[in-house]
Amino acid sequence: MASERDSTGGERGGPLAGVRVVELAGIGPGPFAAMLLGDLGADVVRVDRPEPSPLGIDPAYDVAGRNKRSVVVDLKSPGGPGLVLDLASRADLLIEGYRPGVAERLGVGPEDCLARNPALVYGRMTGWGQHGPLAARAGHDIGYTAVSGALGLVAPATGPAVAPTAGPAVGPEAAGAADGPPAIPANLLGDYAGGSLYLVVGLLAALHHARATGVGQVVDAAVVDGAAHLTAVLQGLLAGGRWQERRGVNLLDGGAPFYAVYPAADGGHLAVGALEPQFYAEFARLLELGPDAPGQWETARWPELRARIAARFASRPRAAWEAVFAGSDACVEPVLTMRQAHAHPHLASRSTYVEVGGVTQPAPAPRFSATPGALRRPPARPGADAAEVAADWGVPVLDSSSVD
Repeated sequence: MASERDSTGGERGGPLAGVRVVELAGIGPGPFAAMLLGDLGADVVRVDRPEPSPLGIDPAYDVAGRNKRSVVVDLKSPGGPGLVLDLASRADLLIEGYRPGVAERLGVGPEDCLARNPALVYGRMTGWGQHGPLAARAGHDIGYTAVSGALGLVAPATGPAVAPTAGPAVGPEAAGAADGPPAIPANLLGDYAGGSLYLVVGLLAALHHARATGVGQVVDAAVVDGAAHLTAVLQGLLAGGRWQERRGVNLLDGGAPFYAVYPAADGGHLAVGALEPQFYAEFARLLELGPDAPGQWETARWPELRARIAARFASRPRAAWEAVFAGSDACVEPVLTMRQAHAHPHLASRSTYVEVGGVTQPAPAPRFSATPGALRRPPARPGADAAEVAADWGVPVLDSSSVD
């Protein structure tokens, strides 16, 4: 397949140029995984349903639909499954996110697709996986991460940091960080980290095998499995007695006063990650904690140290502290909103965010020196590419009826 032009008009292929992907439209981790493959150069064809997307937004703002082309197929119509099988016969990868058994009932399950294309890698993206007591149950990110043990690691949004006027110095235990409900990190931890990224890793590993042997296979990517896998290092620390099963009392979950988030005078927040002694020394100097402040590892005095740090941060607005720590190795950074992140000098210098079609969005990641990914296409509109896909993939004319 010839490389397409990116959003700036330049020729770009990406490391996955020539890889063909069929995405059976869904929501959440499946579309994001397909977007990532498209960002890396794959030719992604999304098979949309005749009915409108459940997202309920203008397709132009559906960033997960970028770098894709769309066809509309009614899988419940007599000829619908055959159209998908025609695409599968020419594809390298296929992604579906139905509940277990649904794709089989529709006639586009692994057995049917692999019969047409034995080298196909068939990716299945679900929350609970293809088997197990919960496999047929409905669910969402929050439930999958809860059961995996990952959500329970996240301290409450209130956190252990306290304002200097809140009474006596308190540590994380007194602040309720160990007992309060965990904060919810949007759906990044489960859907996208534990789901999409693990699906992509599985697809690419199986593609490597298929190209070496000619033998395709099914990749069972479950959010609950990926989220559990993300806890691997902490599971080792837990087994070795170096991690407590209580929120907000461990070194990396806000329990340490030098690895925490603090409010500034104007309501903005600063994230502190001064773990190593040399970085902590720089942090303490710039924050002006004073010579009588508790030592970094005087754990018995951590509540006092936390209160002193909180008092210092509460004395100035966030921008003033940003200026104090600018250019230092104190490991202090502002907690930014998504829109604020767009304008951060470091991210701007790296073009981490780009604007395409009036929508600011993350640029493809990671970066490649020889085969960079690119934003070649804006978000696909349902059914807009049927004729083009049929011609490029050499399949019969596809249903091109679009859905607004």
